[in-house]
Amino acid sequence: MAAKRGNLSINSENIFPIIKKWLYSDHDIFFRELISNGCDAITKLKKLDMMGEYSFPEGHKDKVEVILDPEKKTLKFIDTGLGMTADEVEEYITQIAFSGATEFLEKYKDKTEGDQIIGHFGLGFYSAFMVADEVHIDTLSYKKDAKAVHWECDGGTEYDISTGTKETVGTEITLFLSEDGAEFANEYRAREIIEKYCSFMPTEIFLSVEGKQEYETIPEEELTDEDVVVEHIHEDAKTEEKENEDGTKETVEISPAREMVKINKRPVSLSDTHPLWTKRPSECTDEEYKEFYHKVFHDFKEPLFWIHLNMDYPFNLKGILYFPQINTEYDSIEGTIKLYNNQVFIAENIKEVIPEFLMLLKGVIDCPDLPLNVSRSALQNDGFVKKISDYITKKVADKLTGMCKTDRESYEKYWDDISPFIKFGFIRDQKFAEKIKDYILFKNMEHKYVTLSDLVPAPANDDDKTTLYYITDEVQQSQYINMFKEQNMDAVILNHNIDSAFITQIEQQNQHIMFKRIDADVEEALKEETDTKDLEDITKTLTDLFRKVLNKDTLDVHVEKLKDEKISSIITLSEESRRMQDMMKMYGMPGMDPNMFGSPQESLTLNANNSLVKYLFEHGDAPNASIICEQLYDLAMLSHKPLDPEAMTKFVARSNQMMEMLTK
Repeated sequence: MAAKRGNLSINSENIFPIIKKWLYSDHDIFFRELISNGCDAITKLKKLDMMGEYSFPEGHKDKVEVILDPEKKTLKFIDTGLGMTADEVEEYITQIAFSGATEFLEKYKDKTEGDQIIGHFGLGFYSAFMVADEVHIDTLSYKKDAKAVHWECDGGTEYDISTGTKETVGTEITLFLSEDGAEFANEYRAREIIEKYCSFMPTEIFLSVEGKQEYETIPEEELTDEDVVVEHIHEDAKTEEKENEDGTKETVEISPAREMVKINKRPVSLSDTHPLWTKRPSECTDEEYKEFYHKVFHDFKEPLFWIHLNMDYPFNLKGILYFPQINTEYDSIEGTIKLYNNQVFIAENIKEVIPEFLMLLKGVIDCPDLPLNVSRSALQNDGFVKKISDYITKKVADKLTGMCKTDRESYEKYWDDISPFIKFGFIRDQKFAEKIKDYILFKNMEHKYVTLSDLVPAPANDDDKTTLYYITDEVQQSQYINMFKEQNMDAVILNHNIDSAFITQIEQQNQHIMFKRIDADVEEALKEETDTKDLEDITKTLTDLFRKVLNKDTLDVHVEKLKDEKISSIITLSEESRRMQDMMKMYGMPGMDPNMFGSPQESLTLNANNSLVKYLFEHGDAPNASIICEQLYDLAMLSHKPLDPEAMTKFVARSNQMMEMLTK
């Protein structure tokens, strides 16, 4: 073929700088594009072989090789696919964005059902120019009597094409890396990128360094026909001197002589061509699911359970979603959902496909039908994507409700870990909330699990309200819990930072339910029946006393006759203002000060049946009255929350002072 110079067919002179700089957000993605193009070429050739239009030569092996040369700053991508003729190179390469995959699928649309044609040999190829000053292509088509083709371009709009020297069917692309792209000729960097994007591509992928040869030594009897012997090694028998019981010594053989051979180290594919999600759930064991989880997400904890998605109609979608162990509010609950297209990694946590609340999970989803844009890194908006999202939501809801119905014991065992996911989904996804609402569990003070219907009787009329009390800290709120237990009252434990938003959502959906924290008020069941007029004098006297001693002119003081006379004082907090602060902290509203609405309104309740309170009413002008007031207030605060450092220092000093007073 005569050498030829031509111009790339592009719509604008400025498109090349755009391709080089802005086609992809991550420049390392050219690895994915060039390797997936090679996988496409291999898949097409396999299809042609199956249809009798081509026959593989003896010893053929499907593979993509990546060979790097750090000294020359080059990268080679070599595939054993169908190759290209000179006309095809001009058609597919020089006309930017012409899709060879599209044409192939159209030509063989009745015979390629289910085949994994990944992408578009066109713009993907030009991702190479993001990191290379010059790119060469050497290719030989599978077609009979085809001639090898050599193509090269230095990143301008001109290219050279001539007869090549390639002798085997397939394509070899050589990148002469720019200074900025030189990092990609590093073996460890290249391995990292290939494992990121190509770990599950449907063709074996091998990485090697030009001129670097690794060896391994094996027994001669383990040699195979594929091994290349570098050196034969004779190992003498190993002996050691042994002392017998009678004190004599003898030399014994501990390892016989053997023949060893040094061979070229067998290459290991960086791609698992049959990942777990491509199999039927019935073909997978629990150990395989766990092993896959550890391998992909590098999480040393065992996953709680998983959902294997396997759908062929009305769209093709496969994947595995894992529920990881999350059991404290301090653990990160940021998950990772990896999105694949025909086993090619696309991106993580694509919100159009993955419902927002499920991004707390870890998993993989492979959907060849996804409508990707030109860079394969973002989704075009259409109703199809919404259907996929709805399907995933439904499958998760079905798994959870099914487990609650048929395996309640396991469901309860997992509940503390999975509740943040479910509650977040309840808040953010109306369809999910509707499906899961009857399967949300609450842990009561006896640590038994109950549902909302167990806690709330059916309302007789629209005006009926049921108050559900809840605990956020079993240690800090122990005084209130004991008061409730003595009166046979119950409360549920809600100690995750998502719970404030969660119970607000329940209240909005159920107008007859109201949540109130256990320390939000002194309930009637905890008080003796009494006429408020009987407490007017003591209330006024103690209000004045405590406001003066504590220097809190607006302190809200209540005096009640509590049934438990051992309790002297308790603090209650306004449910509304405290919940508002909790919500602001949870969502981290930018530019907003969580204290902008002021501190939650606190009230000091004093027990008129307590001896210390009676003493203060009768001896408010006594020398020790002030120290008792301060101590009762701090004790009440301590039963609600930790004191700040300054207040705690004063409390300790005051406690010591009071004990010294007892010794005098």
